[in-house]
Amino acid sequence: MWFQPRKSGAPRSDTPEGADAPEGREAAPGGAPEGGLTPRDIALVRASLAVVEPYAADLAVYFYSILFTRYPQVREMFPPGMDTQRGRLLRALLHIVDLVDDPEQLARFCAHLGRDHRKFGTENAHYDAVGECLLASLARFAGPAWTADAARAWTLAYTTVAQVMMSAADADSMVRPASWMARIVHREEFVFGIAAITVMPDQPYRYAAGQYVSMETPWWPREWRYYSPANAPREDGTLTFHVRAVPGGWVSNALVRRAAVGDHVKLGPPLGDMVLDHSSGRDILCVAGGTGLAPIRALVEESARHGGGRRMDVFMGARTSDELYGMDDMLRFAQRNHWLRVRAAVSHQDIVGLNGSLPSVLAEFGPWYRHDAYLSGPAPMVTAAADVLRRTGVPPARIRHDPFGVPSLALN
Repeated sequence: MWFQPRKSGAPRSDTPEGADAPEGREAAPGGAPEGGLTPRDIALVRASLAVVEPYAADLAVYFYSILFTRYPQVREMFPPGMDTQRGRLLRALLHIVDLVDDPEQLARFCAHLGRDHRKFGTENAHYDAVGECLLASLARFAGPAWTADAARAWTLAYTTVAQVMMSAADADSMVRPASWMARIVHREEFVFGIAAITVMPDQPYRYAAGQYVSMETPWWPREWRYYSPANAPREDGTLTFHVRAVPGGWVSNALVRRAAVGDHVKLGPPLGDMVLDHSSGRDILCVAGGTGLAPIRALVEESARHGGGRRMDVFMGARTSDELYGMDDMLRFAQRNHWLRVRAAVSHQDIVGLNGSLPSVLAEFGPWYRHDAYLSGPAPMVTAAADVLRRTGVPPARIRHDPFGVPSLALN
C-alpha cells in the first residue's frame, strides 16, 4: 500500500490536496481531471523527484514523522515496524511518477490502490493529511528545485491520484466488503520452508486466476503481505496459498511455522491483471520461479476449465532439483491434459537436461513471438525472462507479470 489512513474524525487540512479538480479542469470518468497533466507539469514533477531521489529513504522517514506529529491518531493504524511501509511508499511514488504521462495505466494503478486501501478503513477525508505531509516532505528535500510551478504540478498530480483512488474505492464499496475473514481449513508442508495454506472466506470471495491477495495474520496485526492463490476459483469457495518462510518475514513465518487448522486470517480484495485473455487465440507461455508457481498453477487450472483449446508451455525453475516443489503435481496434470507441456530448469546444480537459469532455458526452446506470456517469480528472474522474450519478438503488451514488490516478486 502507499499510505494508511488516520481515523475518521481526524482534522482535515485546509490545503487543496485531495479537493475537487482545480478550476478550469472538469473531472473525467474515473476521477482524473480532463486532459491530465501538461507536458510541462510532467517535466517539473520528474525533475523535482530526480533531485530528491538520492534522499528517498530520509524523505520517507521525514514524511511519516510529520504525519504522526501533525496527526498523532494515525500512528496506531500502522504496523510497529515501519521499514517495509517506508519502502512501499517510495515504490508507489516512483511508479506513479513513471506512469504520469500514461493516463490509462496511471488510472489503473491508482484504482488498484484505492480499492486495496479500503481494508484499512480509508475514507475520502483521509487523503488530505497525506497530501499535505507528502508535499511538505518533497518541498523540504527538493530545496531550490521546489518552485511555485513545481508545487503546483505536484498538487495537481496528487489531486489526480487521490481522485482516482477515491472514485475506485467508492465504486468498490457498492459491490463487496473491504476485507474478508477466512478460516484455515487445511495445510500441507512442502520442502525448504514452503507450505500450502487453504482458507475458507466467511463471505463469497470472487477473483480471477492469476490475481494476488493481501493477507493479515492475528499474530502481526496491521502487517499485510501479498500472496497469489494457487488455484482457479473453486465451487466450495476455498483458496490455497503457497507461502515460503523467509528470514525476517513476520507474516510468512507465522503462516508456515505457527498457523494451524482453525486459525483465522484476514484477506484484502483481489488485485492484479495477470489473468488469461480468453479472447486471444494465441498459445500460452508460463514461467514460474520458486513460489511464483502459485499463480501459474491457477492459470493452468483456468485454461483447463476452458477446454484447453490453446497449447500451454510451463517452465518451472529453482536453484536445485530438491527445490522444485510442485513438479510432480504439474507433471500429473500434463499427463491428463495433452495441451500442456511442463519443463524444469535448475541453476545451481549440474543435471543433464535441466541445467541452466530459467531465462537461458527459455531462450533455447523459443521462439515465443506467437504466444501470450505470463511470468511469476523473483524480480531478477522475471526481468531477465521478459528481456529474452522481447529480444525474440514478443510484444511487451503480451508479457504479463505482477508489479514488482507483490506478491512473489519480493520477500514476504
